[in-house]
Amino acid sequence: MSKFVFARRALLTSAIGAIGAFGASAALAQALVKIDGSSTVFPITEAVAEEFQKAKKGATRVTVGISGTGGGFRKFCRGETDVQNASRPITKAEIAECQKNGVTFLEMPVAFDALSVVVNPKNTWLKEITIDELKKIWEPSAQGKIMRWNQVNPAWPDRPMKLFGAGTDSGTFDYFTEAVTGKSKASRGDFTASEDDNVLVQGISRDVDALGFFGFAYYAENRDKLRSLPISWKGGKAVGPTAETVLNGTYQPLSRPIFIYVSGNAVKRPEVREFVEFYNKNAAQLVKEVKYVPLPAAAYTYNLDTLAKNRLGTKFGGENLVGVTIEQLMKLEAK
Repeated sequence: MSKFVFARRALLTSAIGAIGAFGASAALAQALVKIDGSSTVFPITEAVAEEFQKAKKGATRVTVGISGTGGGFRKFCRGETDVQNASRPITKAEIAECQKNGVTFLEMPVAFDALSVVVNPKNTWLKEITIDELKKIWEPSAQGKIMRWNQVNPAWPDRPMKLFGAGTDSGTFDYFTEAVTGKSKASRGDFTASEDDNVLVQGISRDVDALGFFGFAYYAENRDKLRSLPISWKGGKAVGPTAETVLNGTYQPLSRPIFIYVSGNAVKRPEVREFVEFYNKNAAQLVKEVKYVPLPAAAYTYNLDTLAKNRLGTKFGGENLVGVTIEQLMKLEAK
């Protein structure tokens, strides 16, 4: 598989080869799997989509959009998409919206992410950061007030602070705010926000006074432009985001499972079912390739069993579980 390029692609990119090979009429006859949602999960799903389309030799086209977890769920719960990429569990409000529209779903964790707090490499004063310091920076009351580094910690310089973060439709925004400020979506609003993590990477890489957050894969792909910060929580030792610290449960509270949700109606179509089977049979390898942490083999086997038994519902009760480890995730039961 060619090296994954972290750039938003047009939804029809994957069909171009098929159109050239088979003509427009053949392309229109292709079976179609429509996916949207999280930019964090996008690298995994796009990698799976590329490999699946190769395996199907043009018989099925898979489109993968990026509208954020929240934006994606709005489409999913209206029945507009077949699969939803999500960087957090489905919420109670989204469950209710799906129920209102007669949309059922299968929930499948596909990887673990180390949500990463990053700075410009030329930042010489910040070696690590605490959750309390992050809260002081990001809580709603900081808006228009906490504008300089030394206002957070007097040991830091009297310089302007430039903040970058996930857009409000992003599951990363929901998870980060819950883990850091104590309430989902409770955040200052005066920061550069985007559902496209590449926009955030570019902004932070160009400004020595910048600080931001997004999924680990985007940091890992841009290590030459960014530096991640070890995080200290509840007085513990500061721990940086790596595959090892995610697996052993020490990178907290910013480790989190990431998901796909599959429409219970759409999965009755052969092309959707085949795609979901292919996803879970190949996820471990492709998750590694795009720099996330694969789940244990038993998790993907469980997902395939969920598909076979049409096991509907969520393990999370419509809420984020901040600080959940891989081991704890494996013990949860669907509700």
